[in-house]
Amino acid sequence: MFALDLLEEDNPMMRVESLHALAYCQRLFYLQEIERITVEHEKIFAGRRLHAELAEDEDGDEVQIDLASARLGLQGRVDCVRRRDGSYLPYEHKRGRPAKSRDGSNEAWPSDRLQIIAYAVLLEEAFAQSIPEGRVRYHAANVTVRVPIDDWARDDLDVAIGIARRLRNSTDRPPITDNEKLCTKCSLAPACLPEEVRQQREPERNPVRLFPEDRDGVTLHVISKGGKVGCSADQLTITPVDGPVTKHSIRGIETVLVHGHNQITTQAIRKCAEYEIGVHWLTTGGYHVGSMVPTAGQVQRRIRQYKALTDEAVCIELARKLASAKVEGQYRYLMRGTRSNESLRANAQTDLNTIKPILEQIPHVADRDTLRGLEGAAAALYFRVLRLMLSDSVPAELRSENRSRRPPLDRFNALLGFGYGLLHTAVMRAILASGLEPALGFFHTPRSAAYPLVLDLIELFRVPLWDMPLIGSINRNQWKIDDDFEVTTAKVWLSEAGRKKAVALFEERLQETWKHPVLGYSLSYARTIELEARLLEKEWSGEPGLFAQSRLR
Repeated sequence: MFALDLLEEDNPMMRVESLHALAYCQRLFYLQEIERITVEHEKIFAGRRLHAELAEDEDGDEVQIDLASARLGLQGRVDCVRRRDGSYLPYEHKRGRPAKSRDGSNEAWPSDRLQIIAYAVLLEEAFAQSIPEGRVRYHAANVTVRVPIDDWARDDLDVAIGIARRLRNSTDRPPITDNEKLCTKCSLAPACLPEEVRQQREPERNPVRLFPEDRDGVTLHVISKGGKVGCSADQLTITPVDGPVTKHSIRGIETVLVHGHNQITTQAIRKCAEYEIGVHWLTTGGYHVGSMVPTAGQVQRRIRQYKALTDEAVCIELARKLASAKVEGQYRYLMRGTRSNESLRANAQTDLNTIKPILEQIPHVADRDTLRGLEGAAAALYFRVLRLMLSDSVPAELRSENRSRRPPLDRFNALLGFGYGLLHTAVMRAILASGLEPALGFFHTPRSAAYPLVLDLIELFRVPLWDMPLIGSINRNQWKIDDDFEVTTAKVWLSEAGRKKAVALFEERLQETWKHPVLGYSLSYARTIELEARLLEKEWSGEPGLFAQSRLR
């Protein structure tokens, strides 16, 4: 009995639904069945609605029968089984239209055909009788297609199961399909990124944007002191100390951020896990404390990451790309921010002239320690010039002479630190959404209180996502010296009003769109973070070349 349990655990049953994906595209099968990547979208919800309607059928048909075969290693739930002429007939219901044969007649799509064959063979084992055919109902065309269950059909099923087993035992993703048309209708294109791979191989190509332009939902920030997040049906509720309870549909939420000492109930946490909504805890200063996200199916992705990032050659190559992108972004922003002010440019020119040769050295550095030294030197020069970019109208209380972190010693550093904390959480959730291990990076050294991969990736976004909007907001006099900050002799923090203002500034920036300079399509900054995380994974998944290639104009 113990040996059988081990066998079943090591070789779990495959879903018949996954064979449908296999016939469509082997890479789709791998992402769905092996890596357990799922994307909720309207077509999936529409399919669920169709099956819910069928489940209410009152014509006496058996619907949604669970089937399994230890011999085949398959399990699934057939949509409908009907009794015709003494034999059982399995039915599959599809929202779309059938394929067309060469003579113009209707036929099942290859993926639908394989799926109904699998259900027919499972029925044969369950009822110990031959099943002559299966049927696929295409509702958009009001057509039913018959699929014969003959030796050819059974051979096709055996071949498909063999391919599926081989893929399941591999940590290598299959390549993208040669049939580009399949990708345009694939729900997992945002995780697969087939067009980005094709564009990297053919730089002159104009990729079709299959990656979503913006986030699927909003970020729910819980900031007010004493607030509690609960749940009611399919809603999250926020109960403040004073004021009315607010309700938020869970389908419209992507992430929940709990600031300070606010609370979230176990019921709400479970509801978030059920809907794959990440929950992140931050201090009142904006520093990341911890996260809760679903992690099923990430083993293969993390094995590939571990193999790659224990190779020093891979790490130094990625670190050079990262450092080049960061320092060049800083340099371009400073050049752009000082070009219209001759006095400012004159005061910054020495530091700008020092950053440029550092940037030129980075691609030739042979070790990470030297690279960190160059990146740190460039960062010190950057912040020195950044402080000069505050306009003359900015009061002295919002200015800073030095960079201070934990704790921040002035209002300017308090604003920087809080925004970087929000950015840290945004990068963390993008890394986790991509199935990567945040504790295993390639540039920053491991520390007990920080995740190296998050610290790595965040370097690409400090300038565009926080430094630029922050400097602009300070120069527009949007911050109130007394109301937005809490000042003591030991530290300076943002008040509740200041935190709300900073969150609004950051969320507004995340929603802004820009055109990717390499891929050529527009997307929000929020989606850009996730895209960069997925492009990073491609560096060690056999499709390198696009990570850290975007630059400020």
